[in-house]
Amino acid sequence: MAFSHILASPRLPRSVARHAFERVWNLKSIAVVFYFCLLFILGRFVMYYVSTPFEEWLNGLSRILRGSLISGLSLLMAIALTEALAAAYQLRPRVAVALGVIVSIAVAAASIPMRLMVVGAPVQQRLTEEFSYYLSLFAIWAAIGSLAYWLFNSTREDELARAALEETECRRQSLQAQMVEAHLTALQAQIEPHFLFNTLANVKRLYETAPAQGREMLSSLISYLRAALPSMRQSGSTLARELDLARSFLTILKMRMRERLHFSIDHDPALENARVPPMLLPTLVENAIKHGISPLPLGGRIDIRAHRAGDELIVEVLDNGAGFSGSSGSGVGLANTRSRLAALYGSRASLNLDSESGGGVRARVRLPLELDPASVS
Repeated sequence: MAFSHILASPRLPRSVARHAFERVWNLKSIAVVFYFCLLFILGRFVMYYVSTPFEEWLNGLSRILRGSLISGLSLLMAIALTEALAAAYQLRPRVAVALGVIVSIAVAAASIPMRLMVVGAPVQQRLTEEFSYYLSLFAIWAAIGSLAYWLFNSTREDELARAALEETECRRQSLQAQMVEAHLTALQAQIEPHFLFNTLANVKRLYETAPAQGREMLSSLISYLRAALPSMRQSGSTLARELDLARSFLTILKMRMRERLHFSIDHDPALENARVPPMLLPTLVENAIKHGISPLPLGGRIDIRAHRAGDELIVEVLDNGAGFSGSSGSGVGLANTRSRLAALYGSRASLNLDSESGGGVRARVRLPLELDPASVS
């Protein structure tokens, strides 16, 4: 098999290899090797030298610990270099483990003569005379090195899997945010023609019945739309802006309905810079006019109120009109408003319609109170 076939991808930057090397070769790992070697020899060493003088026992312990550290640290360095190679070239897991085992066996074998050379012992003579001892020593360190590399490699694979899951989750959240934004844009696009078509229908009806008043109303409508259309395309609005739009809309309607329509607006001036979705109030007012006031020969009254309740902004549109009908709470405008509130705030916002004791309907919007510093003069 060609070497390129065992690679998952081309070589990655040096920083990836350096990170993999330092993840294995660091002070913490060196300390672990030291204490492992000390515990590895201490049990049998205490029993073996229990009857020897302390100085001789200490020298023997130091000599064997030094030899064990040569094997342990050599294997740790080999594992770190193999991990750096596997990370840089993104070796497949099985290939990386096989390479780690081969390197561990080779380094374990090389560490035996290194240990003898450090203490100044004749390498060939000692290996020949104590072959079985050094063979078992080689087997132990080869097994320890192979197991250690498998553990390091498994940890690296787990880290890569977690990183991939985190990246996937970030992508999912980003896509979800984009979907919410697209959904809001689509809902806004539905509200715009729905609101404008109803308003223009009112202008057309008045223009046919009273041309002079129709021209006056059309002029007012143009001024209103000049201010309203930019707001429709914005992602956010303020209570002050929404109240101005609702006031302008009601003023235009009053020109047509005359004494059949009365309205009032009551709000706390400290809440004027509170953030609200654009076209929220005009939609609620239009629904109250269409389903509550217009069906009555004598007309009625629209009252807009806004106040604070703890950490929430409460906006209400009340009418004393015809009350609930089969479609008064399920129109396009109200359905889209509820969808927009759910997408923007989740369970922190709501739109409820309730019957008033004296007749009519109360539309109550509950929003988290968020003040817009940019709109504060």
